[in-house]
Amino acid sequence: MTITFDCELECEPAIPYREIISSVAETVLDYEECPYESEINVVITNNEEIQKTNKEFRDIDRATDVLSFPMLEYEVPGEFDWLEDYEEYFNPETGELILGDIMISMDKVWEQAKEYGHSVERELAFLAAHSMLHLCGYDHMEDDEKDVMEQKQRDIMEILGISRD
Repeated sequence: MTITFDCELECEPAIPYREIISSVAETVLDYEECPYESEINVVITNNEEIQKTNKEFRDIDRATDVLSFPMLEYEVPGEFDWLEDYEEYFNPETGELILGDIMISMDKVWEQAKEYGHSVERELAFLAAHSMLHLCGYDHMEDDEKDVMEQKQRDIMEILGISRD
């Protein structure tokens, strides 16, 4: 798996964010039984920048914790079988499946960890899991979709051994 990180912050976060996100991404893809080596891009940013992106792409003028930009449109979330006939979804240089981009506001990670009373590492892992599930085609717009996605998030956090503290 290839993960390209871009940290837009003035200084690197004081937590091992690369290791946390990498571990979560690999766990999600194993959990979803993705048969391909994959690549994602991760942008670590602040509230100001994620608000601009949220406004530009979703027409919502406020900061959010995480944004996901999937490269694939799944008929069935988490089903990868159909991809074998679509080479355009794979990096021609590496052969890896291009899943998409994730943008995380570290400001929100710190705020929400404090608000929910758990560690910053746990909050970052949760947001990474949430976003990776979006890159695998899951959503939470409908109640049944929300239930499925929330259960998957709980399962993944349990596999990682990360509790709410």
